[in-house]
Amino acid sequence: MKNDHDNSSMRLDKWLWAARFFKTRALAQKHIELGRVLVNGSKVKNSKNISAGDTIDMTLNSLPYKFKVAALNHQRRPAPEARLLYEEDMKTATEREAQKQLDQASRSSAAYPDGRPTKRDRRQLDRMKRDSW
Repeated sequence: MKNDHDNSSMRLDKWLWAARFFKTRALAQKHIELGRVLVNGSKVKNSKNISAGDTIDMTLNSLPYKFKVAALNHQRRPAPEARLLYEEDMKTATEREAQKQLDQASRSSAAYPDGRPTKRDRRQLDRMKRDSW
C-alpha cells in the first residue's frame, strides 16, 4: 500500500473514503461532524489522525458498525482491497444483520409494501369495501 504521506497515520475522513464506507470524503466528513463516527470510544473531528490498531464505532443508515483499523491506504482502491483495511467485530456484524432482517420484516408487513396502490388497486379495494358493507 504505497503513499507519499506518513505511513503511520492518516486523516479519519480520508480513511473512511478509502475503505469505501462513503462514496465521497464530504459524506464521510458530514457523518463525523454529526457524531456518528467514534474513534476509540470518543467523538472526533474530521482531521483526526488514525493509525493501525484504532477502533472505530460508526452508525451508518441506522445500522451499527464496529471495526479495528488493520492498515492505512491513502488511495481509494477496489472493494476487495478496501476490505483488507479493517477487521470487523463479529458481534456487531450479527447485530446489524438481525436489525436488517427486522427492518425487512416490518416493511413486508406494511399496508402497502410496494408503495402507493395504483388506480386499479384502489378500484379493487373500493369494490371489496362496497361488497362487505
